[in-house]
Amino acid sequence: MTKTLNKLQDFSVKLNANRFFEFFVVSIIIFSALVVGVKTYNISDELLNIVVILDWSITIIFLIEIIIRFVAEPNKSQFFKKGWNVFDTLIVVVSLIPIDNSEMALLGRLIRIFRVLRMVSIIPELRILVNSLLKAMPQLGYVMLLMFIIFYIYAAIGSTFFSQINPGLWGDITISMLTLFRVMTFEDWTDVMYETMTVYRFSWTFFLTFIFFTAFAFLNMVIGIVVSVLEDERSKEKKKLELDSDSIDLESLNQQLIEIKKLLRNKN
Repeated sequence: MTKTLNKLQDFSVKLNANRFFEFFVVSIIIFSALVVGVKTYNISDELLNIVVILDWSITIIFLIEIIIRFVAEPNKSQFFKKGWNVFDTLIVVVSLIPIDNSEMALLGRLIRIFRVLRMVSIIPELRILVNSLLKAMPQLGYVMLLMFIIFYIYAAIGSTFFSQINPGLWGDITISMLTLFRVMTFEDWTDVMYETMTVYRFSWTFFLTFIFFTAFAFLNMVIGIVVSVLEDERSKEKKKLELDSDSIDLESLNQQLIEIKKLLRNKN
């Protein structure tokens, strides 16, 4: 029994590390996204039945892939301590639940849409990007807070001086903040500026300083933080791969030593 389990685990480890198997899973995820897209069209009942069968087949394949990854894990207790494994398992398990209620069916369809996100957990490069973004959130929070303060100050100034010019854009502080967001994204911001300049000649300084603080300074700070965390994550991943390769080499050496000892004992 133990030998059978060991053989099964060895097979799962080799299959999970196989590039063709990874490519197959990625292809199924892409095909799953196409199946979800087909459901948004007005299709015949016959084609809809085929799509439903394909959808369940994709779910079964995902379930088998999760089982293979679980069996391949040397320490089973650590499998569900990884966030991506929990996410993948949750998506697959919820997809397996048959739902007939119309409201619950909408939830089930939404869960199946999120299966496309499994691409992130399969491809290491995408996983590093998402992990870097999540780890950068605490630092980004302070930048966003400072940006909100700048938005609030400029919105209060804009509402005070420009509300009589165009109440639709500067009527109160919330509308003013929305207008400033439009300015920051450069969506016809010159029209807003020229409108205020008909009354306040030097109001261009208001818009240019705001754009400098938000679109140039703060957004570049956000990019810098994300890139810095991304580089740290890549270096950690590289060190982890090096350690894994070293441990594999040590295991192979230990195995060779055990075999040599057995041969020496047999000769003696």
